[in-house]
Amino acid sequence: MTDERSDADLLAAHVAGDAAAFGVLFSRHRDRLWAVALRTMGNPDDAADGLQDGVVAAYRRAGSFRGEAAVTTWLHRVVVNACLDRLRAAKVRRAEALPDDLDERGDRGSLATSGPVDPADEALAAERRRLVLGALAQLPPEQRAALVLVDMEGYPVSEAALMLDCAEGTVKSRCSRGRTRLAALLHLLAPEGEADHADPGNPPAAPPVPSPGPRGPPAEQS
Repeated sequence: MTDERSDADLLAAHVAGDAAAFGVLFSRHRDRLWAVALRTMGNPDDAADGLQDGVVAAYRRAGSFRGEAAVTTWLHRVVVNACLDRLRAAKVRRAEALPDDLDERGDRGSLATSGPVDPADEALAAERRRLVLGALAQLPPEQRAALVLVDMEGYPVSEAALMLDCAEGTVKSRCSRGRTRLAALLHLLAPEGEADHADPGNPPAAPPVPSPGPRGPPAEQS
């Protein structure tokens, strides 16, 4: 039976001692949280660690939630911060290999597509994903997180600012700088044929990135 309690009620129940409430809450949002963690970290192993850190932190800090934002916004903030902490600690600046099951769950995330796909278009889309996510992994963590939330997951700047715990202007600035840097990186990383036909004074914009499919997020906390 589906638990009809709201996110806020589930979190409050968890704080009050309901052993199952947090698991229900996490299950409700795990796919979106996993997509954000995967895009932010760049590979499934690091994403699993980042998401796990965030889930544990949310589990332990639930009593600090004061309702200033939606519960899902708060959960995203905790997970994104956990991922950024790992990136800063490891000083990750390299492009990581993409998971081999990238398209297994293409219905996850705000940029998903549906319907029959031409094999040639699918191959081109896979190459674009490789280039975009490889370039994305080279951005500073804060720019990467802003782009993931706003451009890839489709969150409004105002909500992304709450998740990143910064001003809206800061999110806009990070997105602007990130887009410019991403376009330049994509121009450098593009296949030789594409690069030859590109306008050097106008690097290509980042193409849309379908939602990466999970290799398997961590198990729910109990």
